[in-house]
Amino acid sequence: MITHRPRAAVLLAASLLLTGCGGGATAASGPATAAAAPEASAASATPGAPAPSLSLEVATRQIPGLGPRTLAAVPSGARQAVVVTGQGKNSPRSTVVLYRRTEAGWQAGESWPAHNALRGWSDHHMAGDLHSPIGVYGLSDAGGLLRDPGTKLPYDHGVGFTAPGTGFEGESLAGSFDYVIAIDYNREPGTSPLDWTRPLGAGRGGGIWLHVDHGGPTHGCVSVAEEHMKELLLALDPALRPVVVMGDHASLAR
Repeated sequence: MITHRPRAAVLLAASLLLTGCGGGATAASGPATAAAAPEASAASATPGAPAPSLSLEVATRQIPGLGPRTLAAVPSGARQAVVVTGQGKNSPRSTVVLYRRTEAGWQAGESWPAHNALRGWSDHHMAGDLHSPIGVYGLSDAGGLLRDPGTKLPYDHGVGFTAPGTGFEGESLAGSFDYVIAIDYNREPGTSPLDWTRPLGAGRGGGIWLHVDHGGPTHGCVSVAEEHMKELLLALDPALRPVVVMGDHASLAR
């Protein structure tokens, strides 16, 4: 278990309404190793027994909907990919699918509804721009207000994950950070999601997470229903070097 530093937790709580996950989300959410963007890294996870909703379907050689540039950004060693596909460049709605690479190719789990940032997507995310960053990023660390459900990812449990206030549509953010998975955009992998280190500088934002959906757009994160967040936590395995591939449909197809 990671023990988050009190200073980091206080700084994050104070800044949630300006960057990252402070905006909240409710239906779904979700980057990792960097070829599509300079700010990336990787990780992944999978439990002993797959959850029913993650049952595998027909394998494909490549992940559907990803174009040559996006595919080139997916690390060759990655065996799990959480694909977040936005409905449009300016839309706060998206879908999330967990893919697993096998000898037969990439196999898809179920498709889950999700939310992303209020103003959609950007390939040059900045702090407070209310866009989710497009790219391929590692999934290295997790945490939450609730206790570790049994994930193989390092998990930081504590009150620093309390989500205050309301979202863009007046919905309560309570419980949004019950479970979170840090997206390795402008952060130091191997640290708590609450860690404040920003390798690209504070101006490029940070605190981009997969977290529990609260029923509305986020500030930059990807959010899915709590049951699906728990399934992701149980499925992702660092040994499989999991990544998140995220962006609107047109951008991912490039």
